[in-house]
Amino acid sequence: MMQQTEMIEKAKRAIEALNPGGPFNIMEVCGSHTMAISKFGLRQLLPKNIRLISGPGCPVCVTAQNEIDSVVELANRNVVIATFGDLIRVPGSKSSLQLERAAGKEVKVFYSPLDALKYAEGNPSKEVVFIGIGFETTVPTVAVTIKEAKEKNIKNYSVYCLHKTMPEALRALLEGGSNVQGFLLPGHVSAITGSKIYEFIPKEFGVGGVISGFEAMDILMSIIMLLKNYKNPAIEIQYKRVVRKEGNLEAQKIIEEIFEPCDSTWRGLGEIKGSGLKIRDKYKDFDAALKFDIRPIGEEIEIKGCRCGDVLKGNIYPNECPLFGRVCTPENPAGPCMVSSEGSCAAFYKYGA
Repeated sequence: MMQQTEMIEKAKRAIEALNPGGPFNIMEVCGSHTMAISKFGLRQLLPKNIRLISGPGCPVCVTAQNEIDSVVELANRNVVIATFGDLIRVPGSKSSLQLERAAGKEVKVFYSPLDALKYAEGNPSKEVVFIGIGFETTVPTVAVTIKEAKEKNIKNYSVYCLHKTMPEALRALLEGGSNVQGFLLPGHVSAITGSKIYEFIPKEFGVGGVISGFEAMDILMSIIMLLKNYKNPAIEIQYKRVVRKEGNLEAQKIIEEIFEPCDSTWRGLGEIKGSGLKIRDKYKDFDAALKFDIRPIGEEIEIKGCRCGDVLKGNIYPNECPLFGRVCTPENPAGPCMVSSEGSCAAFYKYGA
């Protein structure tokens, strides 16, 4: 414990020595970083001009409301909805998967899409639709299920693909005039993608980024790396024990085989070209959007008073939303940032502002 405390104090002194003096906003774009920063109280360790702000790093949070409405509508079509746990509580405009399950619809939580495929194989009379959300971290396992379903001719399994990819969202943020001087880039995503996908950030926008681990010292060291290079921004890897520059080539290969890029709507950010994934024609029999003619229902309508969009863009801290901790709590969430275990509002609520 003493050694850890001494290391943190040493890191604080290094940050103070490198402090540029003016505003230096560091955006993390990973839900696990968001939770770690709040859990370890890292904002309180930094000089006031160095701010840690949350971006669109939680896949549940950035899933558009009209996409949630489409999933809720699908639950009413005599199919089994298979999903990760956080998604069932995200409110749509009129309902949620949790409410539909309470009303008797078949909504099942699985920890892995492979478990959902196994369930479909064991229940051939039921149509099982897995709701594919998440960034590049979760995409490979979903791709594996689609390939295996085709190989085994499991016709009652399909995927409603709501997957999103990170690079174009970062581009959209920067093109929108986001006041960010550095990015804490996602460790888990980058273990799959490698670091090359971020190289446009310093080249085109003059902003640096560091792929960081998730311990307190990982994040503090990443901040030091950003400060050291703020005049000559670059993309660096702090999380070298997991992330390689080229990433996981086998995972990239299976993603490329099953999916292709498409435009996607992000909650709070709108439609971002090339930021989503869709299932390739070769595997179209397992594309639930085609199989059940699923389309996002209506326009994106934000909940009155909810500022999840501004939180996801890093414009405000969660506790600056008028609903935070009053109308909106983890037990009664108004928006997705309070629902997800990786949401920035949930992190602020749990660990304090």
